[in-house]
Amino acid sequence: MFEADLERDGFCLLRHAVTNETVSGLLAVCTNAFSDESRSVRARSSRGHVYAARNLIEAIPEVTSIWQNDLLVGFLRDQLGDSFGLVRALFFNKPPDRTWNLPWHQDTSIAVKDNSVASSSFSRPTLKAGVPHLIASDDILHQMLTLRIHLDEVTDDNGPLRVVPGSHVARESQGIGFPNAVTVQAAVGDVLAMRPLIQHASGPSAAGTTRHRRILHLEFAADPELPDGVQWHHFVQGTIG
Repeated sequence: MFEADLERDGFCLLRHAVTNETVSGLLAVCTNAFSDESRSVRARSSRGHVYAARNLIEAIPEVTSIWQNDLLVGFLRDQLGDSFGLVRALFFNKPPDRTWNLPWHQDTSIAVKDNSVASSSFSRPTLKAGVPHLIASDDILHQMLTLRIHLDEVTDDNGPLRVVPGSHVARESQGIGFPNAVTVQAAVGDVLAMRPLIQHASGPSAAGTTRHRRILHLEFAADPELPDGVQWHHFVQGTIG
């Protein structure tokens, strides 16, 4: 695999960052939460499979602790500083019998308490699963980092993520170019760290595969404060170290 460097390329892979036991426990908790219609997990399902869920900080408390081990907290502190915190948690699944693809994009939307506050640092207020969101400026996004915890082995068979190295530096950047995109393969418990502005996409799973591709997507910010009185919808600070 391409040997990525977070500062240079906008992403890197942290091998064996979460134990198999922890992954198994999280999958059990998610399965229970997604099957309980009384809980406020906003999820879309098809043929019995949940393939996207938002607002997991509220719905599944375990997502606030699964990343709190020495390796990941140390890594986050090195990248974001001592005041970092978790600000959003999502779940993605590509079930083998109902696969999907994702076009090239950058992650520019953040979850906030009130998206009606006037500020030159934000634009395009929306509601996603009942939660206010805003498009954040590059300055804010540069102070964020996403960790994608792989809950399944990811190969060419189950629609792996593709990223464009170097495209994280600005909203208009294409890095080394889309034809040179890198495919991210991973083992269970590997964690992909990536900057929100990196261009990324994924294709559908291969025909006939039996593999899921389940991901816990966690977004972190360096600072609990946002400009002009805008507030994060959630801010969960690390407790280790």
